[in-house]
Amino acid sequence: MSWRIANECAERRFGSAVRKQIIMFLADKASDDGSGIWCSTGTIQRHTELSESTVKRTIIDFIREGILIETGRRHCKNGYTVIYRIVLERVAALEPTAEPDIETGVTVDPKPS
Repeated sequence: MSWRIANECAERRFGSAVRKQIIMFLADKASDDGSGIWCSTGTIQRHTELSESTVKRTIIDFIREGILIETGRRHCKNGYTVIYRIVLERVAALEPTAEPDIETGVTVDPKPS
């Protein structure tokens, strides 16, 4: 688990609560460089309580957008599980969740002189 990746993802907008939930689940499984994520769509579906089709569609979208890349395959009892990496540069380019600093102007002393 990487707090670094989870924090980086938590501070960015992914476009919907579903997308945010899936990327946060994947970030929780990542190493500090975003790599080493190997969990099946069924595992993601069970933990997020989203439909399998939603999980598959979102992962495909993340791959198409360059947020997630496939780095290999790991053999398992049902064949194989894809190994992913979160692309930190793409995540960092997303809109931040923090409110922008807004200057409110000069503060006036409420007591008259």
